[in-house]
Amino acid sequence: MTDVSGKVAELAALLKDTAEHHGSFEAVAPPHDWWDWYAAYMVARQNGEAEPEAVASAGKYMAEVKGVVVPPEGISRR
Repeated sequence: MTDVSGKVAELAALLKDTAEHHGSFEAVAPPHDWWDWYAAYMVARQNGEAEPEAVASAGKYMAEVKGVVVPPEGISRR
């Protein structure tokens, strides 16, 4: 059970980190499915990217794969 508890705690921390960083994207992005950004950010973090790089990776994924592009005026507000 200890192994499971550790994995749950690790995942919970990653989800919290992801939620905190999604807020700035959510505030300026057109309508989108939050889980797509979450998944892209979480994979980037699990692959060793630091927070700023993971945010950029998630934004790039959303633009290139999902067609969700933050307007230029929104980028300056992030």
